[in-house]
Amino acid sequence: MKIIDSFKLLVNLLRLTLLAAAVLAIIYGSWFNLLIIVITLVFTFLPRLVEKKYKIYIPLDFEFVIIFFVYACLFLGEVRGFYGRFWWWDIFLHTFSAIAFCFLGFIAFFLLFKAEKIKTHPAWIAIFSFCFSLTVAVLWEIFEFTMDQVFETNMQKSGLMDTMGDLISASVSSLLVAVAGYIYLKSDQQSILYRWLDWIIKKIFHDRQIKKI
Repeated sequence: MKIIDSFKLLVNLLRLTLLAAAVLAIIYGSWFNLLIIVITLVFTFLPRLVEKKYKIYIPLDFEFVIIFFVYACLFLGEVRGFYGRFWWWDIFLHTFSAIAFCFLGFIAFFLLFKAEKIKTHPAWIAIFSFCFSLTVAVLWEIFEFTMDQVFETNMQKSGLMDTMGDLISASVSSLLVAVAGYIYLKSDQQSILYRWLDWIIKKIFHDRQIKKI
């Protein structure tokens, strides 16, 4: 089986579990769970829609990581109760998401530079990446607070401690990626982070000529 078929199969399996869970939620009248499941299902189609609309190439393995993260965060975390079952689940997801969004911010700015639409210093790309990731983390905490207040859920778990723990883990993770991005743009250092970042960027751009600042 080709890799592309394997990824498609895995994504479709995730969607089937969501559909089955949605049916059960309707049967048992779990309307909040149904809302979370529907949101998760919609998110599984977003990467491909964004790719088609904006003509942005998203490698299949990256697309699967994005979909699985949303699945793990919303469905496994909230509906299946993984946040309560595993103490490390919340920290793991916030750390992973911070890394992903910081890298996304880095790539967005880097795309503009590569297209010669902007001229900037590597420090500003790093700062933008860090701020972008942290903004997403803050918005998510606001979302959790709103859900708890409006629907009387328990997304924030231990309240202030949960919120601050999430923001601290997001800040540290984002800072590491931002610093790695800065080093990548300014040097030819062959560290593990450098090689990882270089591999991902070359995979996205389909070439070996990456313009540095």
